[in-house]
Amino acid sequence: MTIRIVCCGKMKEKYLTEAVADYVKRISRFATVEIAEVADEKIPDNASPAEERMATEKEGERLLSKIAPQDRVIAMAIGGKKYTSEAFAKHIAQLQLSGFSRVCFVIGGSLGLSPAVMQRADETLSLSDMTFPHRLARILILEQTYRAFKINNNETYHK
Repeated sequence: MTIRIVCCGKMKEKYLTEAVADYVKRISRFATVEIAEVADEKIPDNASPAEERMATEKEGERLLSKIAPQDRVIAMAIGGKKYTSEAFAKHIAQLQLSGFSRVCFVIGGSLGLSPAVMQRADETLSLSDMTFPHRLARILILEQTYRAFKINNNETYHK
């Protein structure tokens, strides 16, 4: 299985890039990990709704260009389904058994995901009722994916 994170924006902070690299290395025992970053749109501070919609649509086009037709697409969205770690692990196991060779977690920019990306998504996932910066969401989904593989392999991770 390949886990692909398709996301807006580049990681600039060293401590965040190190955290991503650490989880990619940990997951590599269980699956291949790919990170596909696309440019995020620059949005003026007092952007109109039309400007925000246009920025989200441009980001959405870039995100969609990194997704293949056969990919299982999970959009990270505020209103998405919430799982416990154990339930998420079961879900990952079900995706593996269903024959999906690549699962794409799609993380939008600061304004979220475009309607086109949401329409392409096979499902939506929310990490929490709290709001997180999209760069931190990347680390959180990697951590939970690693935890899911550990749970599914009956390995101790965190007590």
